[in-house]
Amino acid sequence: MHTCRNCNQSFQTELALELHRDTCSAGQLFCQVCGDRFSEAAATEDGWHYACPNDDCEGSGLKEDLYLIEDLRTTTH
Repeated sequence: MHTCRNCNQSFQTELALELHRDTCSAGQLFCQVCGDRFSEAAATEDGWHYACPNDDCEGSGLKEDLYLIEDLRTTTH
């Protein structure tokens, strides 16, 4: 069983989980520099390094400029 770390939904296969991650609204990233929201898949090419996919933005790195929407909700409330 494979479980999404963002929304805790479970899937039978790893492929189903990967497909879900691209559309999981709980897993969206937010860039504090430009204000864009995007999926994790859009922000990484290798799964380890993350940067804002907006070409005009200087935002870089998780916990530096990029935050999960869920993390922002818990820290602001």
